Amino acid sequence: MQDSVDVQEAVRRSIQTEKNAMDFYTLCARHMKDAEAIKTFELLAREEREHADWFFQVYRGKDIGNFNEFIKREPAEDSDWLGEKERQLLPTLDERRAMELAMEKEQQLEKHLRNMVEKITDPEVRAVYEANAKSTHNHYLLIESEYARLMGMVHETDIDTYVRE
Repeated sequence: MQDSVDVQEAVRRSIQTEKNAMDFYTLCARHMKDAEAIKTFELLAREEREHADWFFQVYRGKDIGNFNEFIKREPAEDSDWLGEKERQLLPTLDERRAMELAMEKEQQLEKHLRNMVEKITDPEVRAVYEANAKSTHNHYLLIESEYARLMGMVHETDIDTYVRE
């Protein structure tokens, strides 16, 4: 993927993917009842917006226009984060299912981003993909921790306490 046109097309798609993730988390936050779950999804939405901006900073195309206007657009109809399955689930989406979906989506995205890191030679663009892959992994860990709290599971920080007792 050394052709700059191909790299820029990948970056453009990544901007859209991050916006799709932001839209997904924004909608999840609106459907939650648990205050901590709402905070988690709101945080994730803000960070996905930030990720989209990181990609936007290395995008050389002119078709997106103003970043803030792009971000305010309605969710994409062909979003892999808000596809038909996810849209059908929204009316009945609870914290457990939202967290499960989010973990699945973050794992898929991290795998894709790490794959892109291997293909891109442009150091500036590669650095953005690397940073996003790391942040995406951290999103998974955050969601996993919140999921454990919601499900009443032993939190990783409490494992030593339970093992000793």
